[in-house]
Amino acid sequence: MESETAARGGRSQPLAEEAVGSSRTMERVAAAKKIIENDYRERMKNLRERNERRLILEQQLASSQVPREEQIKLIKELQRKETEYMRLKRHRICVDDFELLTIIGRGAYGEVQLCRDKSSGNIYAMKKLKKSEMVVKGQVEHVRSERNLLAEVGSHCIVKLYYSFQDAEYLYLIMEYLPGGDMMTLLMREDTLTENVARFYIAETVLAIESIHKHNYIHRDIKPDNLLLDKNGHMKLSDFGLCKPIDCTKLSTLNEDEPMTDENLRESMDIDYSLPDTANGRRWRSPNEQLQHWQKNRRKLHFLLSVRLIILLLRFY
Repeated sequence: MESETAARGGRSQPLAEEAVGSSRTMERVAAAKKIIENDYRERMKNLRERNERRLILEQQLASSQVPREEQIKLIKELQRKETEYMRLKRHRICVDDFELLTIIGRGAYGEVQLCRDKSSGNIYAMKKLKKSEMVVKGQVEHVRSERNLLAEVGSHCIVKLYYSFQDAEYLYLIMEYLPGGDMMTLLMREDTLTENVARFYIAETVLAIESIHKHNYIHRDIKPDNLLLDKNGHMKLSDFGLCKPIDCTKLSTLNEDEPMTDENLRESMDIDYSLPDTANGRRWRSPNEQLQHWQKNRRKLHFLLSVRLIILLLRFY
């Protein structure tokens, strides 16, 4: 009997190891597939953008009075710059390409350092994230979403990402350095902003949020600490560690002027996502009552958020 048990145990252990090995293999296959797909998508995007730039130049030259010889020179110059651009893209950036200057911030998974590009002398902010910490705390998808958003959204309203690379221990994001501090520091220093200044920064905040919504992302961490200022005083949205991509095809729309029917009205919720107190046994009398309750609290929530943002910027505490 003992020999049979031992034999079964001996057989089950290789099976378990084989299952673990198979799972790891599938993970590697999925990762390789993702890398190949992203590389192909990036190459096709670059080719499309390159053709678009040449077409735009040719259209502009065709409608101008520039001599034919000069047009040919301009097209050749564009081709030269495109070739140089592709050569630079093939260069593998690493941490040794930058001179580390000083630490300007620390976070849960790493730190932000001021650095200088050794070849160009440009100053950047290097976000250095420890990969093991991100894996243990389940933040890999969040970091991937942050990197993808920064690479995809080309807006002057958000912090610009220049390079991203990794080594065995860290993930690096080389980002635009904004020397103006953040909105919280500005509010603490100025105590009260004028109405025009507050209106200006509210408008830039709205534009920044809109720019990422257009690419089907939500930020989920809007606060003064994440609204940074450049050297000219313009605001840019930063810190996309909690951002989330959304599938807009699964979102429903609501037009408050359009009546809703029982079929498309399910459950109405309060601001804190709870139903009204029904301890006395009272239920909704009709779907319309549910809708009116939801709309009332939706307007209340919008009003409170707007007032809070204005109070925060004007510092009327």
